[in-house]
Amino acid sequence: MRQILTAAEMRAAEDRAIAAGTPVETLMDRAGTAAAEAIRRYAGSAPVLVLCGPGNNGGDGYVVARRLREAGIFVWVAAHGMPQNGAAAAAREAWQEPVEDIAAAAPAAVLVDALFGTGLARPLDPGLCAHLARLAAGARIRVAIDLPSGVATDDGALLSPVPDYDLTIAFAGLKPAHRLQPAARHMGRLVVADIGVVADSRLTEIARPKLPAPGPDDYKYSRGYVAVLAGEMPGASALTASAAARAGAGYVRLVAADHVPGTPDAVVQSEGSARASLSDDRIDALALGPGLGRTARAEALLDLALASGHRLVLDADALVLLAARGEEALAWLQETPILTPHAGEFVRLWRDDSASKVERARAAAAAWRAVIVFKGADTVVAAPDGRAAIAPPARAWLASAGTGDVLAGIVAAMRARFRDPFDAACAAVWLHGRAAELAGPALVADDLPPMLPAALAQCL
Repeated sequence: MRQILTAAEMRAAEDRAIAAGTPVETLMDRAGTAAAEAIRRYAGSAPVLVLCGPGNNGGDGYVVARRLREAGIFVWVAAHGMPQNGAAAAAREAWQEPVEDIAAAAPAAVLVDALFGTGLARPLDPGLCAHLARLAAGARIRVAIDLPSGVATDDGALLSPVPDYDLTIAFAGLKPAHRLQPAARHMGRLVVADIGVVADSRLTEIARPKLPAPGPDDYKYSRGYVAVLAGEMPGASALTASAAARAGAGYVRLVAADHVPGTPDAVVQSEGSARASLSDDRIDALALGPGLGRTARAEALLDLALASGHRLVLDADALVLLAARGEEALAWLQETPILTPHAGEFVRLWRDDSASKVERARAAAAAWRAVIVFKGADTVVAAPDGRAAIAPPARAWLASAGTGDVLAGIVAAMRARFRDPFDAACAAVWLHGRAAELAGPALVADDLPPMLPAALAQCL
């Protein structure tokens, strides 16, 4: 997993490098040189306009321009304010070519935005926004250095209108805005350049998991026994059970009041007493919520699940019912549960929306003593101990009914195999996203489970 650094963590990493004897000028030269190489590889030899701001991001831009010029590429620089001192001023001096005002700049085939990067805290001047938009519209390829200008580093908010970029070059690690919406949609392809600093963060990007393949001594129960409790709309729970089976669980049982048509034959169906079915101590993970409803029977099923002692995956209506009971409803569980809310369900669990999506997920995870899978185009997974991870941007086609039910089943299958619920949730989110990529455009939820074996095979 790649680290994701807040603005403060990035500053701390740079400060440690400087304290250890690496001058800031050296760090800037490394950043600009790496970015220039990435631009050259991506855009070839097309003419380049570099926009430089007055701070260190602008200093990176001057190094980019110099390195591209040394590679034989036609480059010119336009600035919004000149650096007055420090490493950025030295980089400007080393450029040794004319620098025009951004207001007078003409578009180029390649636009490099080195105006403002990590740490921006206020909107851009409207006039600057207009110039940036004009030059971006006239470019064939748009590149952002570190972050697009106008983006808030830690929460992905847009402080100003932001063009769409084709390539964004991050330094030392990703920043939250590279993966959090609405900023993430403007990034294009992401490249992380190593500039020789050692960073430290408990926030990572969700990456392809490494999963153990079944061995010669495995059998159906050793591969994970998942139980799924059905409620008012059992078809949703059938999707969950199907996904759990396709995601590698060795044994899946769907517990419903009546037979559920359309459920795969490989899923064992139990009709009648949920209490009797849940008494099986071989169950490794229990999923509840998809299609559950909010009736007295649904409340009773939630009570059974909480009292069962099994590892829990709670989704959809189970979260609505749980939210009404308060955070102490899970406090006595022996195993850390996994909760999988979308935005509407999340605000029932945790109403504080003053922080970034990552910080809200972390706060909810600590309060509920649960791993939280905060779903969306920028899904965040958070654990009670402060670990968190952000998924790569999800396919927009996942915004359709039932896809969350499928995710709940994948989470249950992973929870049945992983001791760490955080690792289980991250693996499930990756598999869900990869299945969507394999299913392709215009997918519906039913298309996802058949894609899971191929997604799973890439993790073995």
